[in-house]
Amino acid sequence: MRTRGHGNTKAGNGRVSVATLLVLVTVGGACRQDMHDQPHYSPLESSTFYADGSSSRPPIPGTVARGHLRADTELYTGRLPSEDPTEVFPFAVDMAVMARGQDMFNAYCSACHGATGAGNGMVVERGFSRPPSLTEDRLRTMPVGHFFDVITNGIGAMPDHASQIAVEDRWAIVAYIRALQLSVSASVDDVPAAERPRLEQGAP
Repeated sequence: MRTRGHGNTKAGNGRVSVATLLVLVTVGGACRQDMHDQPHYSPLESSTFYADGSSSRPPIPGTVARGHLRADTELYTGRLPSEDPTEVFPFAVDMAVMARGQDMFNAYCSACHGATGAGNGMVVERGFSRPPSLTEDRLRTMPVGHFFDVITNGIGAMPDHASQIAVEDRWAIVAYIRALQLSVSASVDDVPAAERPRLEQGAP
């Protein structure tokens, strides 16, 4: 049998539960808002917390950004530890690399060097300094690292292209330059037999 006293107790417990729930919701909402409004500094904002007055902290000496370690000296500089230009490519050269090199050469180099590397590009015909032919004997004997270094750092009237051309694409261009140099003295006998019919038909 339920009594009036028991009923009041349940009602009292109900009121306590509701009050407790309201407190939890209020406190929980406040915590969530604090997470939204965390104190923070904007980039380059001043700060009185640090002695130098800047909120930005300098990187720890020797810190290298992810992906910028560049431990492979030959890949990124074209030079050996002795500082001599490397004679070999830092990765395998296949048809995909050659095709990429041709595309990059046409996009970035042909304006001055011409499509065949002879130094008769469009801007030369309009008065720009004529570069040497990439197929002349002197350059045909240059190590591949020399061409990578020139593309990266520039030489003479040629500006550097490090900011425009990715490292791998610079090497691809060098591979294509080597192909242009080899083509000067090549004969039909140097073409694989399976490819000769396409050559004779004038296929690209």
